[in-house]
Amino acid sequence: MANADSTIKRPPVQRRRNIGIIAHIDAGKTTVSERILFYTGKEHRMGEVDDGTATMDWMADEQERGITITSAATTTNWRDCEITIIDTPGHVDFTAEVERSLRVLDGAVVVFSGVEGVEAQSETVWHQADHYNVPRMAFVNKLDRMGADFEGVVRQIRDRLGALPVVISLPDGLESEFDAVIDLVEMKIFRFDPETKGAGIRMEDIPAEHLKRARAAREGMVEAVCDHDDELMEKYLGGYWSKDDFRAALRRATISGAVVPVLCGSALKYKGIQLLLDAICEYLPAPTDRPGVTGVHPKKGETIERSCDPGAPLAALAFKISADPHGDLTYVRIYSGTLSTGTRVWNPERRQKENITRLWLMHAHERIRIERAEAGDIIAVVGLKETVTGDTLCDQAHHIMLENIRFPETVISMAVEPKTTADRELLSQTLQRMSREDPTFRWKSDEDTAQMIVSGMGELHLDVIKSRMRREYGLEARFGEPRVAYKETITAPVKVEADFIRQSGGRGQYAVVEMAFEPARDTATVEFENRVRSGHVSAEYASAVEQGVADAARAGGRTGYPVVQLRAILLDGKEHPVDSSDIAFAAAGAMAFRMALDKAETVLLEPLMRLEVRCPDEYIGDVLNDMTSRKAEISEMETKGKLRVIHAVAPLRNMFGYASRLRSLTQGRGTYTMEPSRYAPAPHEVLESVFF
Repeated sequence: MANADSTIKRPPVQRRRNIGIIAHIDAGKTTVSERILFYTGKEHRMGEVDDGTATMDWMADEQERGITITSAATTTNWRDCEITIIDTPGHVDFTAEVERSLRVLDGAVVVFSGVEGVEAQSETVWHQADHYNVPRMAFVNKLDRMGADFEGVVRQIRDRLGALPVVISLPDGLESEFDAVIDLVEMKIFRFDPETKGAGIRMEDIPAEHLKRARAAREGMVEAVCDHDDELMEKYLGGYWSKDDFRAALRRATISGAVVPVLCGSALKYKGIQLLLDAICEYLPAPTDRPGVTGVHPKKGETIERSCDPGAPLAALAFKISADPHGDLTYVRIYSGTLSTGTRVWNPERRQKENITRLWLMHAHERIRIERAEAGDIIAVVGLKETVTGDTLCDQAHHIMLENIRFPETVISMAVEPKTTADRELLSQTLQRMSREDPTFRWKSDEDTAQMIVSGMGELHLDVIKSRMRREYGLEARFGEPRVAYKETITAPVKVEADFIRQSGGRGQYAVVEMAFEPARDTATVEFENRVRSGHVSAEYASAVEQGVADAARAGGRTGYPVVQLRAILLDGKEHPVDSSDIAFAAAGAMAFRMALDKAETVLLEPLMRLEVRCPDEYIGDVLNDMTSRKAEISEMETKGKLRVIHAVAPLRNMFGYASRLRSLTQGRGTYTMEPSRYAPAPHEVLESVFF
């Protein structure tokens, strides 16, 4: 659904917030988003995850499964702030949605369940935010649930995530007695009227029985921020600080990443969301509060910095593509400059000009048309033909290439074939469109079997792919059983020299490269390093070498599986003033890669998965025995309330069908999460099964 509104009034960029809602699955993240939309007036009816009416979970698969699958963006307003919100998936199979969202956001709200606390995916999304230096605040949700422990969750944030939580609101009671929220900055208690679904709020003095606890907590709150803000410390020691002084200091400390404000509530029971909205506006950064973006000149290799300035040359990043019958939507974060309909921009990655046909502000799958967007905006663009996720868009006269987005490697694959020969072309088109949308969905044609092989992040990911093929593209297909996506790497360093020199009468092809290849356990893919200092290979051709190596690595090594955990180093080379080209240097890079694999010893790698299993104590013996039979290595066991929590690492090949087995062992009371941990050398029996 689209609405045209080119006259929409928007606040200055200093009053805009680009935030993400991130969490472990079932922490209540989407419910928090739905409450935000209701209280800000964006939605007049409150959507619910359980009955499939959540605005942000608009896909049919999301509504049926009750989970978030794809990140959804919306723009709303609270008081004098415009807030762009990206609601991200909590399931690890869709972690790429979190990755690309955090790449472009200025701040994040991390939602924790007041019962489960810091869970496996909580840690994953937290460390993703660390990687992009995203300031964040925490919202401890579900405090109305049995077993809720607010102080325990705060301790886990400190101990397991290594953060400094600063509690700025306290719950009045827990579980069925959770009644209100105490604001430690205002030193007032807020009560939320259930008859108006929390829209009616009463602010009262803190009852006498809670006053001592609140004063102690407030003292600790102020002292924690003083440790990171000299200005507040001076006023605090002088005894003349104000609430505004504290808010300003907490904002500075939050934006720097020194502290994490912690709020509390129950989204399902309509408690605490308005205080969260106030805190988002008060403490999370505006685009102008964040450091300028850094890129490189695509030809010269020079470092370029751009600040959040509408008057500067354009620098924008395409971070998500969504298929649409009326033209694919490309979600774009603008870091500098402006973007207008009817203009042309440059994609330095593809070396293509792109037309900007229409611009949209998004509200899940609905949109509002705008004519112009500027630095700090997150919008959707129609008209881009060649651009893919991670590409830069810039002015044609001021080239810049921003850092791309890195996604995890796929760990599971299956064969797919159309039910009829007539659908073969439709299958190819469908796979191409779906992989354009989802950078963690890969496909290729198996030359030996003539089958299509599709790969993803887990069984649920592939199951959703199957469902979408049928539902959205009308494609009936047959699928094989899921299988492990093995990888390959070398075991020792090797040096090679490759030349791609061709003469055919006219202009030839000329490229010579000297390269070193070495194992790199600290990288999940192929890492490229350019050490050419002599100028024998220009930055432009070095990029072509990198592309050639990457393409060859994806094509596979001796076993036919993609090559990972490898560092490719360009040491030197030669180019010709007439005959050299990108194609020649890409071919030379691919040749050097293949020569290195022929020269070095290689090893088959298998994916290991990180497991977190929760079950009642009476089933712990059976669960542990089953995990041992699956070659799982137990790293830690802990008790949370009446549940035992097991942390382990296990080979993916042994974990198929684990959900059904765990339900059987625990009478349906056990739960687990599983996410990729790392690739490790596969045992000899696996190597035999792969080849024999």
